[in-house]
Amino acid sequence: MLNYGIPLQYFLIVATIMFFVGVYGFLTRKNLITILMSIELMLNSVNINFVAFNKYLYPDKLQGHFFALIVVAVAAAEAAVAIAIIINIYRRFSNINVEEVNEMKY
Repeated sequence: MLNYGIPLQYFLIVATIMFFVGVYGFLTRKNLITILMSIELMLNSVNINFVAFNKYLYPDKLQGHFFALIVVAVAAAEAAVAIAIIINIYRRFSNINVEEVNEMKY
């Protein structure tokens, strides 16, 4: 067995904790910005898994890194669209709490 420094289990533990903190934040928060941050946290935990499994299964190849870059690009596009929607909701309702914004029509 090759010695990579940090065992794979440590990466998986950190990624799992990050993912479930993101799920908890998504389910319990009422502010749209914190919900968006929770989604980003879940996507970053997936990136950790992609890179960690790539390093341990195929150390000479970069497929995990490319998947992580694609996820970062999708997350950036998702964040830009979500922030635009949040700005429009704030302009319309002067509030960004999920429970107080219950209609999406003009």
